[in-house]
Amino acid sequence: MGFGGLSMVQLGILLVIVILLFGSKKLRTLGSDLGSAIKGFKSSVSDEPSDKEQDVQRYQNLTSKEERHNEQ
Repeated sequence: MGFGGLSMVQLGILLVIVILLFGSKKLRTLGSDLGSAIKGFKSSVSDEPSDKEQDVQRYQNLTSKEERHNEQ
């Protein structure tokens, strides 16, 4: 059994129909656009923790400066 109750033959026929309708060049562009969108999403998600880490680092630097100032 294939994907979602479709057999491998039905999936093959569906693939041929999609290629005939859209053409391989259009499918290639759609694939690259989808890939770049996923890459952009992953990079924006992974950037958030680094921003939080930078905020924590700034806070630690500020508190350590205040402690050094209070010691003097």
